[in-house]
Amino acid sequence: MDKDRFSRKPSRRKDSPSSKNENTGAREKSGPRHASYEKDYIFWCNTCNVPLIGQRCCTCGGQGQKLVLSQPADVRFCSPYERSVLREQLVSSFGCDPIGERIVLLNKIPGDDKTDEVIVDGLYFGVLGFDLQSMSYRFEPMVQGAKILMGNPVPGKLVVLKKSSRHLNGKKVEADLVQSMSLDIRKGDSVLVVSGALAGFGVSYCDADELQDCRGPAVRVRKIDSQSASLNPKVSSMGDVIAANIDHLRSLGKNAINTIKGIANQKDFRDLPVHVSFSGGKDSLAVLDLTRSALRNRDVKAFFLNTGIEFPETVDFVHEHCAENNIELIEKKAGDSFWDNVVTFGPPAKDFRWCCKTCKLAPANAAIEQCLENAPTCLTIDGKRKHESFSRARIAVSEKNPFVPGQLNIFPIRDWRAIEVWLYIYWRGLKYNPLYDQGFERVGCYLCPAALSAEFQRLRDLHPELYSRWNSFLKDWAEESGFTPEFIEHGLWRWKELPPKMVKLCEDAGISISGRETTSQFAIEMTSGISPCRAGGYSIEGAVQGLSMRKAGNILNIIGSTSFSEELGLLLVKSGGSTVKLFSSGSLVVNADNREEADRLFAAVSEQLLRNHRCTGCGICLKACPAGSISLDGQGGVLISESCIRCGRCSGSCFIVKYSDRMNIIGSSLR
Repeated sequence: MDKDRFSRKPSRRKDSPSSKNENTGAREKSGPRHASYEKDYIFWCNTCNVPLIGQRCCTCGGQGQKLVLSQPADVRFCSPYERSVLREQLVSSFGCDPIGERIVLLNKIPGDDKTDEVIVDGLYFGVLGFDLQSMSYRFEPMVQGAKILMGNPVPGKLVVLKKSSRHLNGKKVEADLVQSMSLDIRKGDSVLVVSGALAGFGVSYCDADELQDCRGPAVRVRKIDSQSASLNPKVSSMGDVIAANIDHLRSLGKNAINTIKGIANQKDFRDLPVHVSFSGGKDSLAVLDLTRSALRNRDVKAFFLNTGIEFPETVDFVHEHCAENNIELIEKKAGDSFWDNVVTFGPPAKDFRWCCKTCKLAPANAAIEQCLENAPTCLTIDGKRKHESFSRARIAVSEKNPFVPGQLNIFPIRDWRAIEVWLYIYWRGLKYNPLYDQGFERVGCYLCPAALSAEFQRLRDLHPELYSRWNSFLKDWAEESGFTPEFIEHGLWRWKELPPKMVKLCEDAGISISGRETTSQFAIEMTSGISPCRAGGYSIEGAVQGLSMRKAGNILNIIGSTSFSEELGLLLVKSGGSTVKLFSSGSLVVNADNREEADRLFAAVSEQLLRNHRCTGCGICLKACPAGSISLDGQGGVLISESCIRCGRCSGSCFIVKYSDRMNIIGSSLR
């Protein structure tokens, strides 16, 4: 097991489990690929001992202490199941659970799987994470949490160091400097560390019973200092939290309602049909309530895409909520589309979401067509939020859906964090999907590759029949594809191309990835000739073998403006009046005004996909670009930014493009 698995988490805080230098190093190498959230903090009222979403406490009127959060700062309340996991980890490792019934916040931070900062009483208590090597939870204290744990009369996992004048933070300590070590300590354990007046935490490099024979470092001190830390004597309830935030909640709700009214009541939109995209999740629940409050005189319907692989609890909740609140529900079902296609395509992956095309996009278009029977456009109120993921960080207040024509989306809670969504739900007394209390941070499809391994374990516990069907398929697929059972057990099927951190994990755990081709054979074939479209213009359909959506998204800005839907596994490129749709399943569809443009665009897209798939990283194109829009992506390809002026000079300098006709990659129909 990696002794410092939780030590690599990016953070901007001094008391994080990572140092500032460790954070910024990786980002500097690859460049600023992600958005940075300015709203990366909350406040804490120490008088009332409650978290605040605004600086002023609405109960005592005092100013809250600012708590800076690791990005993306989508902090939330700890669920009952997560609280039980945390309690188990604290008791088993340190012999106590000092938190009791206090309000606990979890802030999602980067990690191999489910990983959260734990915040208690405004203190950074520790990190709770699911370890993909051991396939179990681990808790690592932060320095404030370590000092609270040391308040236990007989704390577990305690290392006492001899007093020393040397600087200890981040240092490895030899065995001869260890005065004592709790007998329950094993190699790789997170430990509490004391040295004179200093206290903090670290990681053990040996078993306690091997200390006398240890010839190398015995402990690595993560952080240690002389400051004090203790829990607040006041224990607050959720009712106290709501009361302390009531004015902020009213303002949030009012702003969201005004956003909906401001767009939906415009002259061009006031007579259009309105529906809320209701997935059964917390965000869509809040938006449905806000929309009904904003448009009391409009017929607001709920729209539910039933993919056929939803949790039973989600389907039941959607129907029950709409029935209890007299809301008309439009449900579009994908039926067995997933199971009908999974044998052909194999398991979906984070970078291969073929399932979204069949299970979401087709039903969504059917629903929109139904709504557009008597109107040119329909308004969809959607619960997407910026803080959910870096891919959603730039969503606007409203935008036309490039993937579903005729739909105008409105995002009234795009700036909300999870804590604000939950406070709104608690304040309004809304019933919510019971899965949230049972260990699920998201409640989408139960076998979605975007889900975490920790959540797949909960699926096994709650729905063994659903887990068994999917796991049986994965095992059969792995055997046919040459993968080991461990490949499936550790959730590595969730990637078509394993990211570097997963490759490293496999190396550390001794998991073979030999069944996965490191370089997929690449080919592009035209599957249908140029044909007229019913809506006008011409189209070409093709298939891309060995497609990398990451590499495609990195380079196709040279063709036109790009939009990517992570949910649909779809990359859309607009070039003048023409469009290119590239699905993670490998399907390629080109639409243009005339035959010549469709043919030209298909060839141009094929050429650029080939260019980035076979890229050698020579860097010649960087020098050829007059706009400075090209950089190497660090993973065997180029990255073309939105500043590209599409002059074509980089393509002209690329020997792969120059000799593409000799590589037998693009179907003969293009030549």
